[in-house]
Amino acid sequence: MSVYSGAVDAPTLIRDAVVVAIAFVIGGIPWGVIISRVAGGPDPRTIGSGRTGGSNMMRALGPRWALLSGLLDAAKGSAAVLLAYAVGGGAGLAVFAALAAVIGHSRSIFMGFHGGRGVAPSWGALLVMQWWVALAIIPLFAGVILVTRYSSLGSLTASASAGVLLAIATYAIPLDPWYYVYAVGGVVLIFGFHHDNIGRLLSGKERKIGSPKVDPPPA
Repeated sequence: MSVYSGAVDAPTLIRDAVVVAIAFVIGGIPWGVIISRVAGGPDPRTIGSGRTGGSNMMRALGPRWALLSGLLDAAKGSAAVLLAYAVGGGAGLAVFAALAAVIGHSRSIFMGFHGGRGVAPSWGALLVMQWWVALAIIPLFAGVILVTRYSSLGSLTASASAGVLLAIATYAIPLDPWYYVYAVGGVVLIFGFHHDNIGRLLSGKERKIGSPKVDPPPA
C-alpha cells in the first residue's frame, strides 16, 4: 500500500480497496450453512447461539463437520492475507485484508450481515502473517476448553494471548509496526463479537460444550 511509505497514488489505493473488499466477501462465505445443507443436518442458525462458527456447528452436526467448518473458515482468513501478498501488498494491506475477512465472517453479506464470531478466520490470517504465534496459542485454546468446557472462554483467552504475544514480538524482534494494528484490532473485534458470550460467562449462563442442541424454552 503506497500510503504506508508516504506516497499516495490512485491505482495502488484502488488496488488495495479492491483487495479489502474481496477479503470482506471471502470472509462472508457461509461454510457452516453450506456444510449443513450438504450433510443434510440442521441449519446452525436455527439452534444454540444461532451462529455459524465451529462451536455451534458442533451442536448442530457434531465434531467431524465442526472441524471441517472451522478449517474452511480459517482458510478464509488465510486467503485474504495471501491475496494481499499476491498483489504486492505488504504487512499493512495484509492486516487490513485480515480484519476485513474477520468482519465479513461475522457480518456476512450472504446471511443478512450475521455470521460467526470471527475466531477461525482471524487465526487463519495470523497463520499466514506470523505462523508461530498462531501455533503457539493452540495449546492454550485447547487447554482452556478441556478444563472449562467453554468454547467461548477458550477463544477469548487465546485471542487475547495472541494479541499480547504479537505485540511483544512486534516490539522485540522487531516486526513491521502494522502488526500492532492486528494485535489490537483483531482482539477488539473478537471480544466485540463475543459480547453476549462475555455477558453469559459473567452471569454463569454460558453454554458448555455438550449442552443440548436446542436451547431450553424460557421459564
